[in-house]
Amino acid sequence: MRKRTRTLLGSLVVAAMVSLTSTAGAVADTYWQCVPFARLISGIQIFGDARTWWQQAIGKYETGFQPRAGAVLCFKPTQRMKLGHVAVVSQVLTDRIVQITHANWSPIEGSRGKIERDVTLVDVSPSGDWSQVKVWYDPSRDLGGSTYPTYGFIYPDAEAARTASAGLNKAQNTAIAMAQTAASQMATAVRPGAGPLHMLSQAVDSTDQIGALIAAATRGDAKPAQ
Repeated sequence: MRKRTRTLLGSLVVAAMVSLTSTAGAVADTYWQCVPFARLISGIQIFGDARTWWQQAIGKYETGFQPRAGAVLCFKPTQRMKLGHVAVVSQVLTDRIVQITHANWSPIEGSRGKIERDVTLVDVSPSGDWSQVKVWYDPSRDLGGSTYPTYGFIYPDAEAARTASAGLNKAQNTAIAMAQTAASQMATAVRPGAGPLHMLSQAVDSTDQIGALIAAATRGDAKPAQ
């Protein structure tokens, strides 16, 4: 029973945490659209379809045609991408190559709506103004064959930077709350009516990593590893 309890608890916690555990490349997660994800990590408070962001940003945020870390690159709509796309610049590598973090681009393991972190985007415009780009495509493990037209970059202001920081902190806290909920549900399933922390202390050894994670979460003194 004890071994089965640990296995079930581990599965619940891993499922709760995997949605915010990132690696270079694709991130397992629930279905993300590019717009809410870009808004979360950039702090830029623009709403509506990605194709509308550039026009909405004029007069509200600084815009331009050279990449900066934290800026949002706005893609123009195309026949296959009618709503446009937005992606956040992770870092600038050269005058023609950046890394971006974005959502709902490559199908990962056959599914869309995933997050890709720090993937390659290359400026292929004739004049070097980032008006045409190629983007990393995970299924081919290389730049995709298509070239995408873009409007340019929206640069976050100080308020946007603070909002982005708060949003990421909120996401981390959500992961902790999910782990706590999983612990409570597991405890109730094992012995209805018993307190979750009491059941957890019986279900896992103090040296068990899952138990340590839950204990840290309930104390509020630790956050999930990034």
